[in-house]
Parts: sequence; C-alpha cells; structure tokens
Amino acid sequence: MIKKLRKAVLPVAGLGTRFLPATKATAKEMLPVVDKPLIQYAVEEARAAGIEQFCLVTGRGKTALVEHFDVAFELEATLRERGKDEALASLAGAVTEPGSLITVRQQVPHGLGHAIWCARAFIGDDPFAILLPDDLVLADKPCLQQLAEAYYQTGGNIVAVTEVPPEQTNRYGILKIGQDDGSLVEVLGLVEKPAPKDAPSNLSIIGRYVLMPEVIKYLALMERGAGNEIQLTDGMARLIGEQPFHGLRYEGRRFDCGDKIGFLEAQIAFALKRPDMAEAVRTFLKNYV
Repeated sequence: MIKKLRKAVLPVAGLGTRFLPATKATAKEMLPVVDKPLIQYAVEEARAAGIEQFCLVTGRGKTALVEHFDVAFELEATLRERGKDEALASLAGAVTEPGSLITVRQQVPHGLGHAIWCARAFIGDDPFAILLPDDLVLADKPCLQQLAEAYYQTGGNIVAVTEVPPEQTNRYGILKIGQDDGSLVEVLGLVEKPAPKDAPSNLSIIGRYVLMPEVIKYLALMERGAGNEIQLTDGMARLIGEQPFHGLRYEGRRFDCGDKIGFLEAQIAFALKRPDMAEAVRTFLKNYV
C-alpha cells in the first residue's frame, strides 16, 4: 500500500552569500519574484501536491520566514477598512493552517543531507517531499504535483530530473539510469557532482524530491561526501536496490534563483505569465534588447 504524501521539508538555513548585501539582514528565501517571495512559491507548490504539514529547516536570522506565514491582524484590518480587497486577497497564500508549520534549527552548515536529518522527528515513519526554494519551476502543473502523481503510480523514491550540458555535471547530483520511457527513468545509481569524464549521464536532480523515511538512517551515519559535507545524494544512493527509485522528467522550466542571472530571468519569465503585466513588460524590454 502506498502511503499518502502529506509532509514536506524545506531546507532554508543557507546564508545567501551570492546575494549580499541584499541578504545581510534578509533571508534569501524572502527575496521576491515579481511580488511573491521564493518561500511562498515553494509552499503553494507543495499545497497543490496535497501537502498538509510543513517543516522549515532554518538557521540564525530566518525568523521572517515564519512571520510571513502568520496572520497579520493589523495589516489585514487596515486593508479591510480601506476597501483594499485585492491586496487583502493577495495575502491568502501567505497564511498556513494553525499547527501545520513547524521549524527546526540547523545550527551548523554540514550540508543538505544534514539539514534533512535535522527534520527527522517531523518526518517520522512517513514519506515526505523536499522542496529547495532556490529552484523555482514555471509549469502549467506544479512540479511537485507531477512528482506526487508519479509517486502514487510507482511507490518508493522519486526525484525531479532534467538534462544539463555534459560539461556542467560537476554542479549537480547525476543519475545512472536503467529503463527509460522518456518520462520516467529507473535510477540505478546516484553520484554527487561528478567530473564530466566520470558522469554516468547528464541527467541531473533538481530541488524536488519524494523520499521514503528510511533515508534518515543513512543520513544519521554522518558520512562526509563531496565538499566534505553530508550529502543527501549519498543517503539516497543507499536506498537504491532496497526500494523503488525513479527519476521524473518534469514538464516546465526551472530557474536557479540561487544565481543572480537565474533570479533575474525568473523575474521576467513569471512577469510575462501575468496577464496584468505581460504587455507592459514586453514594451519596456524593447528598450534594452
């Protein structure tokens, strides 16, 4: 029996050094794409996949992330009094159900695998999703929803994957693949950031995962991998052969919002999808290109 996917872990403890000085006093996940912060895009995507419980793995200076999903009584009362119904409605996505969001602290930056291990009590014995807010996906059907639908077909572990230029495999977790129907691929192995000459393919994992809770026992070994960090990829690799493991070529376009160029491109792409903005954006872009 395939267990319902209800939980999501969002690792948000990073320092955001690539966006200094903007992130000196602001969590990078609070940086907006058009008019919505990255963290809200991730939570809304998770909700669309049926997620009911959220765990933010935070670090120092990240309290704004929690505040963002709280009820803002004074602001809402002021907007209501002034008849700002549209602005009031825009706040709906930034509020979570009481008791549905918790935080745990990652005191030391030991890598993504360590961040997920920090959420072990929240995960318990349940399957769980992971969303990295830096990876923003523009898609007609939200990326995690696509992943969840595949999970209910296959069971086990499933990760969102995309092809990358062969010379860039040393930036990503790369799959060794078996059967491939063009959408769903069998995962035979995982390698974290291999040199191009050592890469088993150019199929890369992006920041969307559905994993079984057994990964925690391997992360708990605290084995160091690439970059001398505790790598989630290494923990996942230990599950191969023990449980079903697949990659899904998702439909949509991914933007690396941890990179300045990717972040700027996301601004334009998401603005062009907005009926209230698209024409004006196309007009001003002509002044620069």
